[in-house]
Amino acid sequence: MPQHLAALAILLLLATVLIRVILLNRTGTRAMHFGKLDKTDFLIPPVALFYFYTLFATAFGWPLADNDRFFRSTPVAWLGVALCLGGVLVLLLSLVSFGNSFRVGIDADQPGRLVTTGIFAVSRNPIYVGFFVFLLGQFLVFSSWTPLIALGIATVLFHRQVLREEEFMRQRYGQEYTEYCSRVRRYL
Repeated sequence: MPQHLAALAILLLLATVLIRVILLNRTGTRAMHFGKLDKTDFLIPPVALFYFYTLFATAFGWPLADNDRFFRSTPVAWLGVALCLGGVLVLLLSLVSFGNSFRVGIDADQPGRLVTTGIFAVSRNPIYVGFFVFLLGQFLVFSSWTPLIALGIATVLFHRQVLREEEFMRQRYGQEYTEYCSRVRRYL
């Protein structure tokens, strides 16, 4: 049961982001800028599809080359489900706080306003924190190489993206962003 819920949480996470992008597009805000500044970002979708398939295959008994697990613990798996749902909650709170400023990728043309309220008063990058918590939860549920490697790679990619975004924000918002950085931590 925890594996089914954790796998379905992936769909919830993806749906949350996609619905927000669609709603923003309907209001005239182009929210999808993924891969616009860095073409190597397009390496992420095939890796993500492999990750999704592996976890769904594990949860639902689909064909899989390797199904070895590091450990099997029902309480740890339920903790993982709780972390997955917590990660989705952090994402939802981030999207609410973002309002119309939400973008996937860096929008150099129409970046929106600097958001410093709501969950952004606690973390400058709550979406990445939410994704990390979500992926940690996935590892605790599925406890195999695929979610462990995905967690490691995602952590590096998230940090790389945060550094890119911070540079853009410094250039775009100047002193306002510098003051925000002095008040609020990068992650937690």
